[in-house]
Amino acid sequence: MVKKFKIVASAALAFVMACAMAGCSSSSGESSASASASASASSSASASGETASSDDVIKIGIIQLLEHDALDSAREGFIQTLKDNGYIDGENIIIDYQNAQNDQSNLKTISQRFVQEEDDLILAIATGAAQSVAAETSEIPILGTAITDYEAAQLVESNDAPGGNVSGTTDLNPVDKQLDLLKEMLPEAKTLGILYNSSEVNSEIQAQMAEEAAQALGLECKTATVTNTNDIAQVMESIAADVDAIYIPTDNTFASAMATVAKVAEQYGIPTICGESGMVQNGGLATVGIDYYKLGCQTGEMAVRILKDGANVAEMPIEGLEDANVCINLDEAAAIGYEFPQSVIDKANITIKDGEVIEN
Repeated sequence: MVKKFKIVASAALAFVMACAMAGCSSSSGESSASASASASASSSASASGETASSDDVIKIGIIQLLEHDALDSAREGFIQTLKDNGYIDGENIIIDYQNAQNDQSNLKTISQRFVQEEDDLILAIATGAAQSVAAETSEIPILGTAITDYEAAQLVESNDAPGGNVSGTTDLNPVDKQLDLLKEMLPEAKTLGILYNSSEVNSEIQAQMAEEAAQALGLECKTATVTNTNDIAQVMESIAADVDAIYIPTDNTFASAMATVAKVAEQYGIPTICGESGMVQNGGLATVGIDYYKLGCQTGEMAVRILKDGANVAEMPIEGLEDANVCINLDEAAAIGYEFPQSVIDKANITIKDGEVIEN
C-alpha cells in the first residue's frame, strides 16, 4: 500500500500553505489529535519551499508512549536511517510524530487518526503505543521499537513468525549481566529491591528475569510496584531501608522520573542498577544496556525493506541488538558515598562525570 512519490512545486501553493502553517509546529509535547494536523503540515514543508502532496506522498505516523531519553533516541535513530536511505521528511515522505504523554486516551485518539488518514507505515515506540495502534488496524504495517516481548504483549503470533501486520525490534536487555554487574559492584549485598510499574508488561517480564538472576546469585528479593510517577518516591522510601541495592528494569514510568529516583537513592545512600544507560545518565548508578539509538536505526532498516522492497511484515521476525554497553555514573556514586571497583571502571563504555557523558 506504499504510494508513489509526487512533489508539487507550485510557488503559489507553497505560499498559501506557509501562511496556513504560521505558528504551527510538531514537538514532543504534543499529546492529542488537536495538534496532529499542524504536526503533519509542519513536517511536510521542504527547505526549498516545495510541498509534498499529501495525496501521493508516503505517510509515516510515529506514536510514542511518552518522552524520555531511551524512547527519544530510538525515534531519532529510526528517522536518521530513513534519511540515510533517501526517505526525507518534507521531500518524499511525511512524518507525523505524536507523543501520547503516557495517556491512554491520547494513545487511542492518535492511533485512530493514523488509521483514518491511511498512513502507509506506523512506528510505535514502547509496548503501550504498539498495543494501542494494533487494536485499530490489521492492515497498515506497524513496526515497534523499545518493546521487550511482542509475543507476551499479544502483538504477534510468535517473535520468530509474527503472522500479522506487526513486527519490529526488541529492547530486551541482558538482565543476567546487569545482575552480575551489581554483584561485582556490591559483593557483600544480601537483599535486592526490584521496582517497576505493574501495568507495564515489558517491566513485569524483566522483573521476573531479574528475580531469577538475583536468586541464582544468592540475593533475597523484595519487590515493590507503582502505578504512576506520583508513587515512586513513597514506594522507594518504603523499601530503601530494607535492601542493599535497588534494581529498576527498562520501565517507562521510572525512566521518565529518574530525578525522583536519584533524590531518594541519595537520601538513603542506596545504589540503583537500571535497565538502560539513559536512566543511568539521569540519576541511576550503573547498567549493562543496549544503545536505543542503534535500536531505532535497526528498526529504520526494517522500514526501508518494507518501503523499498515490499517486504511482508508478517514474515519479518522480531530483531534485537547483540551489543551492550557498561555505563556508570561517577556523580551519583559520589552522591551516595559509593566507590566503583577498578574492574568496573576499566570495563565502562560510558561514564558520567561532572555532568558530562564520556564515551570510552
